[in-house]
Amino acid sequence: MSNIKLFESKTVRSQWNDQQQRWYFSIVDVIAILTESPNPRKYWSVLKTRLKKEGSQLTTNCSQLKMQSADGKFYLTDVADSEQLLRLIQSVPSSKAEPFKLWLAKVGQERLEEIENPELAAARMREIYKAKGYSDEWIEKRIRGIAIRDELTGEWKKRGVKEGKEYSILTAEISRATFGLAPSEYKNLKGLTKSSENLRDHMTDLELIFSMLGEASTTEIARNKNAQGFKKNLNAAKEGGTVAGNARRELEYKSGKKVVTSKNFKQLNENYTKTEE
Repeated sequence: MSNIKLFESKTVRSQWNDQQQRWYFSIVDVIAILTESPNPRKYWSVLKTRLKKEGSQLTTNCSQLKMQSADGKFYLTDVADSEQLLRLIQSVPSSKAEPFKLWLAKVGQERLEEIENPELAAARMREIYKAKGYSDEWIEKRIRGIAIRDELTGEWKKRGVKEGKEYSILTAEISRATFGLAPSEYKNLKGLTKSSENLRDHMTDLELIFSMLGEASTTEIARNKNAQGFKKNLNAAKEGGTVAGNARRELEYKSGKKVVTSKNFKQLNENYTKTEE
């Protein structure tokens, strides 16, 4: 299960391993937080070389997992579990070391609680979005969209689609058919350049709704046609996106207003604030 964790409003890409019952975190994201370096990848590369020379077990046992980057694609990324990160922190002089250690412990405990009570995960997600200034109405759509996305990727997994590159290609096809833009093009339109910026966190209510329609339609088509393998699911993705794309164009024709917008969350948040005032 891939996820994004927040430490002092900064994102850490993470992945939960059900078999091992532990989180794995992107080391580069952690380095960025601890050092505030303008180039955390280079910082980690230099540090990793130094640790190797010192015979550190951290670099020997360091794993790689595919995680989503700024362009929406998935690349192999150095990751570490909580125990490894605690050792890494000792090698990085940082005023955030102690707060980060406490954060790691909290993340681990929260995951155990969420396994016992899955509703806690949704509640915590609502709290995070609320703290960032999103409206209750938008948050409900976003959470519903996450559930629809999870259902779609679960279907792809059962139907032989490979995680990573193939997921990205199918997602891009749904987006093109729905909005006329691939995710990377959509991010450019909204002026999003950081890898930590999630496109859907910058969508309007209507953009979220049509994203959901495209993915829910794709899931339904894949099931009803019993699509197996990448090629068949690629066709389903195009067809599902087309359903949403046709609905979007119909709404635009009737309303006289475009659904796709260049506004990002900062601008949307200003609109929500003005409305509440």
